Amino acid sequence: MPQDVYDKIMMLCKRRGFIYPSFDIYGGVAGFYDYGPLGSQVKNNIENLWRRFYVLKDGCIEINTPIITLYEVLKASGHVDEFTDLTVHCGKCKQFYKVEDILEKGVSVEEALKKNLLRCPRCGMVLKNVSPVNLMFSTKIGIGEGRKAFLRPETAQGIFTNFHFLYRFAREKLPIGVVQIGKGYRNEVSPRQGIIRLREFSMAEAEIFFDPTNKTHSDFEKVKDKKLFLFDNEKEMKLSLREAVKNKVVDNQALAYYMYLTQEFLLSAGVDPKKFRFRKHAKDELAHYARECWDAELFSERFGWVECVGIADRSAYDLSSHIKSSGVDMYALRRYDKTKTVKKKKIVPNMSTLGPLFKEKAGRIKTLLENIDVTSEVDEISVNIDGEKIEIPKDCYKIVETEEKVSGEKFIPHVIEPSYGIDRILYMILEHNYMETKKKEEEYRVLRLKPGIAPVKTGVFPLVNDDKLVEIAKKIDNDLRDAGVITYYDDSGSIGRRYARMDEIGTPFCVTVDHDTIVDNTVTIRDRDTTRQVRKKIEDVVGYIKEKIGFLV
Repeated sequence: MPQDVYDKIMMLCKRRGFIYPSFDIYGGVAGFYDYGPLGSQVKNNIENLWRRFYVLKDGCIEINTPIITLYEVLKASGHVDEFTDLTVHCGKCKQFYKVEDILEKGVSVEEALKKNLLRCPRCGMVLKNVSPVNLMFSTKIGIGEGRKAFLRPETAQGIFTNFHFLYRFAREKLPIGVVQIGKGYRNEVSPRQGIIRLREFSMAEAEIFFDPTNKTHSDFEKVKDKKLFLFDNEKEMKLSLREAVKNKVVDNQALAYYMYLTQEFLLSAGVDPKKFRFRKHAKDELAHYARECWDAELFSERFGWVECVGIADRSAYDLSSHIKSSGVDMYALRRYDKTKTVKKKKIVPNMSTLGPLFKEKAGRIKTLLENIDVTSEVDEISVNIDGEKIEIPKDCYKIVETEEKVSGEKFIPHVIEPSYGIDRILYMILEHNYMETKKKEEEYRVLRLKPGIAPVKTGVFPLVNDDKLVEIAKKIDNDLRDAGVITYYDDSGSIGRRYARMDEIGTPFCVTVDHDTIVDNTVTIRDRDTTRQVRKKIEDVVGYIKEKIGFLV
């Protein structure tokens, strides 16, 4: 069977230190890969470029939260109940499959079961036993009974549960952008697509909190005439941000702006613009939290169009759920011009009866009761704790009417969320920039990585192993490293072989010290993409290289 581009890239990655199968000496396990010395650098460069767009350019703040996440958090967010895949099991082959992976396009699950269209890809047996499976890895915190928890399936919930702290940090002004880069975990049913579908993966997520009455963006006017590459599931179109919002192809300015920022990031990272589009989610495929969602899809020769970024309007779903579940006030305030006096009803818990009746739950119940908004006559009051509805007897509280001075009205912010799969983006950058040619009848491979993404920026070579040339080359190598430029020093093999090694790992420039260097203090600098060579004074090398690579390190 002939190799496709995926096979060739993964072989290159393993041979040259980009990506290795995890636990390889024990036979490996599907859905886990290690990043080698070069792969780690590429991954870091992608993440740091992402920070330039979101932290530096857009002014978001970055946080870091635990991977292990409490059951209560993911129950409130809907992941315990909703984060599932339909699976089917082949008893003969002892294999589980995701239904969507073996379901014919355009055929519903019900129709497939009725017409016996679900078949095992290995043995062809008709499969019937379809069932939902939760994709989260469960764990426990503490010894003994402990507390139920999961490895997080996304980084977003750590941002939502910190909103009340972050809102104060931002001096109670919206919009606030909060980002997090880190690991996510999904116990995928059948991860058979290399680093496209992993069980442990890297995410870069931004949660931008907006007043729902004002989903504009301060930089929208600057980019309103830029074109977005859109696909509405029927036709592809290029629309300006202004046209997309005006014609309600995209619901609001904020969503359109972050789609544009996503597009700019991906193209800057080296994605082929001809293999890029935004695809709109149909209503029946929206996540349980999403009001509108667009996927940034990248085309792969083997996998077709692959979702690499999701940009969703999550509305107020997450904060509403956590406020209701935890009882903590995570509202924002829309300020009035003048302070107003208003009459309000509020619940005052009676701890002398609440405490003995509900024991360790009493404190949480008290907080929940105090945060209930009493707008009309109440016959009975209940609260929800860990998914359990608890009726509160009337002798555990009283409702009083008070007058309060208020400076504004509370509301729950809406959220626009761009969520990036770093591993998928990394693979697509490799595929989109992989080239093959022939040199002297031999296969010649080049990774045309953008300088800011390339793991090594400059190869440094003495033309031959002459002590004088070696000394000068090592000095140039050290000068570049001192300036923050990652280099690779190589003095073995022919100069052609050394260029080939650098081209194969995506190094954009090579500096060669030759016999003329001793005479005129100049070196040759070779460009990977054009193979053109220029002579530069040794003292100008660092500045020239830094200028050429844009110094994205």
